[in-house]
Amino acid sequence: MMEGRKAPPEVVVGTPADAPAMERTLAAAFIDDPALSWIIPDRQERLRRYPRFFAQAVRHDLAHGFALRSADGQGVTLWRHPGDAKSGLGETLASVPGYLGALGRRLPRALLVSETIGAHFPRGLRFLYLHYAGVAPEHQGRGLAGAAIRAGQARAAIEGLPVHLETATETNVGIYLRLGFEVTAEYDVPRGGPHFWSMLWKPDQG
Repeated sequence: MMEGRKAPPEVVVGTPADAPAMERTLAAAFIDDPALSWIIPDRQERLRRYPRFFAQAVRHDLAHGFALRSADGQGVTLWRHPGDAKSGLGETLASVPGYLGALGRRLPRALLVSETIGAHFPRGLRFLYLHYAGVAPEHQGRGLAGAAIRAGQARAAIEGLPVHLETATETNVGIYLRLGFEVTAEYDVPRGGPHFWSMLWKPDQG
């Protein structure tokens, strides 16, 4: 290795034992996310509700996919296997009580966001879904999420799978472009909801 060149952050597979730490990282990372801020407009309420919300997200994504995180746990990505990007009927019914406890009266907005996102998934395409990617605010700028996303892309490339994601954060679009994704669509959630970008990475795009 060339002198002075930093080694990339180490990426490991997140396990159920890591769930509490991953939940804390994602709750901190998404505290001001545009989509979740529309679902829960009050920041203090988000601080109260996010831990339970991400406890549900981590549990379901580990059951239907996998997690890749930085070795120090400060960067976390959650992925869903092909065919599992949309929650099936059984998962939806099983998850409603948990999400109702996490979101309370905000649940209808969350369901509207989820339904709108699902309506914009690629049709007729098997893909790996990057559901969440976040870094604790005090650790941003270290390339933690980028390293975890590249590790997921490497997994996808082995299977010849594209990677799909949705983001409501405009500044993230440039980050994903640098990681080889391209914008495939833009849309707004109805009833004054957030603006989203759909993005896709293909194995032959590098």
